Amino acid sequence: MQFLAGEAGVVTIDGTVIVELIAFLLMLAVLARYVYPEIVKIAEARQRAIAEQLKQAEEARTTAEQRLKEAEEKLNDARRSAQSVLDGAARSAEQLRQELKQKADEEARRTTENARKQIEAERDQAIRSVRAEVADLVVTATEKVIGETLDDTRHRTLIEKAIEEVASADGRG
Repeated sequence: MQFLAGEAGVVTIDGTVIVELIAFLLMLAVLARYVYPEIVKIAEARQRAIAEQLKQAEEARTTAEQRLKEAEEKLNDARRSAQSVLDGAARSAEQLRQELKQKADEEARRTTENARKQIEAERDQAIRSVRAEVADLVVTATEKVIGETLDDTRHRTLIEKAIEEVASADGRG
């Protein structure tokens, strides 16, 4: 194999190169047939697993965003509900205040009216009492002036006349 042997500078081509080349090709064939398909399967499985994890992460993110929106909606509903409760309580308090004020005003009016009626009744009682005393005084004075006792009809006539005079003097005519 002398014809294959030659000088090519640093590298010398001889029979070992052919054996090395055949060994390399055999090794490449074994790797291509048995090792590389397994490596490709493992790499594809890893790629699928990563893709699946990315998909699950995206689904989890979407679900989390949806739950966050739902929670925000519930929070806003709770805020609106609380505000409506507060508004209702304020309206109720204002209505109660108005009712209590109205009742107090009505009670004050009734008390004032009762006091006015009581004063009027006491005034009328005082006038009647004064009239009775005046009538007694008139009868007594008349008896002393005339010197005799009058009959019942004459008494009444004199008493009513005196009362009219007293009433007109006190401005009630």
